Amino acid sequence: MRSLIDILELSTAEIDELVDTATHILENPAAYAHKCDGKILATLFFEPSTRTRLSFESAMLSLGGQVLGFSEASSSSAAKGESVADTIRTVSCYSDIIAMRHPKEGAPLVAASHSMVPVINGGDGGHNHPTQTLTDLLTIRHEKGRFDHLTVGFCGDLKFGRTVHSLISAMSRYEGTRIVLVSPEELKLPSYVKKEVLQKNGIEYVQTTDLEAVMPELDILYMTRVQRERFFNEEDYLRLKDSYILTPEKLVHAKGDLSILHPLPRVNEISTAVDSDPRACYFRQVRYGRYIRMALIMKLLEIE
Repeated sequence: MRSLIDILELSTAEIDELVDTATHILENPAAYAHKCDGKILATLFFEPSTRTRLSFESAMLSLGGQVLGFSEASSSSAAKGESVADTIRTVSCYSDIIAMRHPKEGAPLVAASHSMVPVINGGDGGHNHPTQTLTDLLTIRHEKGRFDHLTVGFCGDLKFGRTVHSLISAMSRYEGTRIVLVSPEELKLPSYVKKEVLQKNGIEYVQTTDLEAVMPELDILYMTRVQRERFFNEEDYLRLKDSYILTPEKLVHAKGDLSILHPLPRVNEISTAVDSDPRACYFRQVRYGRYIRMALIMKLLEIE
């Protein structure tokens, strides 16, 4: 039995296999409509989510399986003080696979060690979000046709953004990757990610506060929101929340084939005027999330 807590638990060959399966599902959905007949997915979301939770549910239902679970900690026995370990021991008696989101870093790892069924990390604090990264990778493959020799810009909250940390880890394994980090000083990429991922893998990277200056270099621009829920101080959040707002004017000098990604939800960091630009990929990205999660559920349940 295998779980998925961190994107680096998957080899690049396994990522290619998942991306290929997801592409096949996208092209032949009817062929997969009964792959998970009789299987149950439990969604345990101790933190609010729209896309991740619903895309997991949509994925399982599209495979013919069923779904049970909760969408906030207050509607579970966690509100009575039950530990994550006990919740997981209980829920794994009722389900075949579990998707879990938790505000505490490391909680899904604890869950996996106490579960009788595979556990998928749907996001743990500012730490990891492997299925968003798989979604991002499927989007990159469809938009660019490759993972190597790409310059990827990350803009916004690079300190707390778990989607950023996961995607940087994934992209660092591909040849010719170049990373551009754009953020205010207070929201820079943590030094441990630079040291353990970028420097360790010999990845070329630059840090800047000026998005427009680096825009012409980028093949991919990964925008993120400044996350109110990660701040201890409302004043700091209000001061930083509008640091970078992507508008059509800022894209004037961007490449014609730039791909703009965003893990969503968007607050105001991408102007709605950008939505009609063919380079805006973020709603296509949402759609890809469903198919990559279908592929992952099948892989962890060992369904051919």
